[in-house]
Amino acid sequence: MPHIANSIEGKQLSVKDLTHSYGGQNAVSDVSFEVNAGEIVALLGPSGCGKSTVLRAIAGLIHPKSGRMVLGGADLANISARARGIGMVFQNYALFPHLTAAENIAYPLACQQVPRTERKARVEEMLSLVRLDGYGNRLPRELSGGQQQRVAVARAIAGRPSLLLLDEPFGALDRALRFDLQVELLHLQKTLGITTLIVTHDQEEAQSLANRLVLMSKGNVEQIDTPMAVYDRPNTLFVNTFIGQANILRGTVMRLDPEATLIGLPGDKALRLPRRLNFTAGSKVTVTFRPEEVRLTGQPGENSLAARVTVSVPLGPTLVHDLVLDDGTNLRASEVRGPSTFVPETGTQVFAEIDTARAHVFPGEPEVSQ
Repeated sequence: MPHIANSIEGKQLSVKDLTHSYGGQNAVSDVSFEVNAGEIVALLGPSGCGKSTVLRAIAGLIHPKSGRMVLGGADLANISARARGIGMVFQNYALFPHLTAAENIAYPLACQQVPRTERKARVEEMLSLVRLDGYGNRLPRELSGGQQQRVAVARAIAGRPSLLLLDEPFGALDRALRFDLQVELLHLQKTLGITTLIVTHDQEEAQSLANRLVLMSKGNVEQIDTPMAVYDRPNTLFVNTFIGQANILRGTVMRLDPEATLIGLPGDKALRLPRRLNFTAGSKVTVTFRPEEVRLTGQPGENSLAARVTVSVPLGPTLVHDLVLDDGTNLRASEVRGPSTFVPETGTQVFAEIDTARAHVFPGEPEVSQ
């Protein structure tokens, strides 16, 4: 029997204008994206944004209201869920409690009427692939959460699917184990070359696993790009505040120069950005910047705001400072911690110097939930 890594053929997935509603309300609206053959893409967004609805439509568990889904050139609308050649891993793993690990893995092979001899060999190969040699005769209740997750992955890929779907697959695991299994899954996916779509609300998980992210909010796609591009060049205020941490200041465009923009802040403060923005003078705007783009100093200067330290917390190699401005606005700054790094006392008066070259500016909005 050929090795499974040589027998799985990852196929391109194309989703075009997918729309689905529950009770007359659209859960997803005109969602479009592609997953290239052999690529990992993450559908990322807060709970209720519609990402699981998209996954269920692709898997054939629901029939969308409209839109087109194509896998390897085949329109999925005309193919039953069982015949789509898709493997799926659920958050709760959905293992059959009365079947052993080996029997769980063999179940989809039996449904495909794979001969018994080949079925047994493939189960052994799957157990080896997910590092569970010797665990085939154990029931799910006799396995740890991480081991159950490995069985679920092995069952999903045993049938040599063209597409692997994962719905919050690490949500039930503790942080350390979650990271270890994410790395394992990444190695496994690269070995097999299987096209993979993962649904998650965990931005760290998405950024560590995926080649590209599909950011969703309220049933719509906000941005599709690489993890670094999404972090560094967010298209919308939602993306900027959902991915990573972001400080937010409300302001007004005061002056537009050929190569600079002056933004007024409450309390007669101002920030100067070293580029001309596409706004008109008087526009209300929202300025965002990352904690690592804020430096604490003892003296005032350009693009620095007076602040008071409320707490400084060492987080491994990073020192995080929570600050409050004179008008009550909260800011966060972070810096790499070294042996000589100064840790300010609570209440220390400082100046928060902002790297405005890396700041982002969006149209003004009343409130943002972070």
